[in-house]
Amino acid sequence: MVKKNTNNSMVWSWVAVSRILLGLVFLWAYFDKLLGLGFATTTAKAWVNGGSPTTGFLSHVEGPFADFFTALAGNAVTDVLFMAGLLGIGVALTLGIAVRLGAVSGIVLLLMMWLASMPIANNPVIDDHVVYASVLMVVLFGLSNQRFSLKKQWQSLPTVKKHSWLW
Repeated sequence: MVKKNTNNSMVWSWVAVSRILLGLVFLWAYFDKLLGLGFATTTAKAWVNGGSPTTGFLSHVEGPFADFFTALAGNAVTDVLFMAGLLGIGVALTLGIAVRLGAVSGIVLLLMMWLASMPIANNPVIDDHVVYASVLMVVLFGLSNQRFSLKKQWQSLPTVKKHSWLW
């Protein structure tokens, strides 16, 4: 029989692993769009080569929110905010710093991408954006049990001590 504390420890360790993996998903998306690594973004369409990181996804939106999202496609401000979001969320989740801000931002970004994906081709309600957002909710609610992170070092910084929303 496994002790209850051991189970809790394992659960929070797996939540931390999930947080890190999800952070790496965001970082991969950032670097693929920045450099055009040839997966979702070709080198010719890379941001460093003058491409727009939002055009590919947002210019093909259909469904009830198409007008809103297609109007954002290729906008320089939208591109900068999107890329800053991918990088910030990825770093926060991977390193375990500013996790509250990273998780909330990630949930908002993922839910917006989910809305832009409507109607979903293979499932009328659930796709990977909803699953990732759900994992971020678990991370958010488990902040006090955060593991495998730079949380202590981050929270010891004077600015972070003054502004708990940066935790």
